[in-house]
Amino acid sequence: MNLVYADEQGNVFDHPEWVGLGRSGDMVVELMEDELIPLPDGATLVGLPFTRPVGINPETGNMQVLPGNVQAVGALLPQGYTRLSIPGYVKSDKEQKLPLFGYSAVVWKDDNFYVAARRSDDPERWNPLNCDRSELELKVDSLLAKYPDNRLYQHLSHCALGYECLTASNTFLQRWEGAVPVSYSCNAGCFGCISEQPDDSGFPAPQTRMNFKPTVDEIVQIMLEHLQTPESIISFGQGCEGEPSTQAKIIVEAMRKVRETTSMGFININTNAGLTDHIRAIVDAGLDLMRVSTISALDDHYNAYYKPRGYTLKNVEKSLRYAADKGVYTSINYLIFPGVTDREEEMEAMIDFVKRTGLRLIQMRNLNIDPESYLELIPKAQGDIYGMKQMIEIFEQELPDVVIGSYTHVPPARVR
Repeated sequence: MNLVYADEQGNVFDHPEWVGLGRSGDMVVELMEDELIPLPDGATLVGLPFTRPVGINPETGNMQVLPGNVQAVGALLPQGYTRLSIPGYVKSDKEQKLPLFGYSAVVWKDDNFYVAARRSDDPERWNPLNCDRSELELKVDSLLAKYPDNRLYQHLSHCALGYECLTASNTFLQRWEGAVPVSYSCNAGCFGCISEQPDDSGFPAPQTRMNFKPTVDEIVQIMLEHLQTPESIISFGQGCEGEPSTQAKIIVEAMRKVRETTSMGFININTNAGLTDHIRAIVDAGLDLMRVSTISALDDHYNAYYKPRGYTLKNVEKSLRYAADKGVYTSINYLIFPGVTDREEEMEAMIDFVKRTGLRLIQMRNLNIDPESYLELIPKAQGDIYGMKQMIEIFEQELPDVVIGSYTHVPPARVR
């Protein structure tokens, strides 16, 4: 498996002699054959700025930095794939931070690129290649013309065409899971927030957060346009907004108006679930699905990353338990990172958390972060590190009734 690297112009090469490596946390590690899959459709190769690739020099048999003006290369995976290793590299400038993406180790073998990853879900619905740009532009123009005063459609048109957000695109294509953002504020200060970063963070947010409070009518228009098939999902809580439950009042009113008109499809919320009273009101208004973001079931790790304001991990657990008891199909948006998520203490805490809350689905999501910044932020490992592949296998064994996937699904049977 040959080392993959890029030159200063971004051209990608494989080294004919050096062996490619990965990283687990801050440790450079060898990649195992059973961890590698061909580079999936929809994946993107990117250079890691201010890095140098690390591989095995066959002349010495040692791990070394590849000489020359070159940089490490990683793969950005589409939805449906869980990375098992980050690229093998060292920083050439330790003051610089990598852009907020989820980099996966990539090598060259058998005349093809391979990544250290596992297919954890059906990738077709979230394959960027399945979003036809011409069709999308026509649909955007059509709905903007139909609702010229709806600021949400205007906002989402930028998300779909500018950021190429697939959930926003689905809103216009009126298929699968669509977006309805509602909140410009948040009750957490996530270290890796993709829509809002403090000026001194060192890495800019890759997208802009919405800056207005939508009306109930604007929300209802989008929901009714989208909920037209039995498998349609409309979701509060997007990457372009804060915490949706801070706007519980307008969410509840919109949901009730929609359900007075149609029972079609599923209403979902992507939330941190810290505002338990607000979540209860949304659940009681007829919520079908709830996905809760978390990075850990350990308080010190969770607090370091999310910086919660006015809530704790215990509030999150109460919200999940309430929703599950009311028949909501619950899942977690589990932000995973090789060398951290697969720590012994993290695994034990998460398995217990899943059992206590009655979760139905774990969505494995590759954490978009600068690795060095993240590792400096969180607690050090206390026990063994098992490797991501073995961690997933342990989850499957310990949680046989819980689906291990990658994104929100329509439940196998309607649960309400």
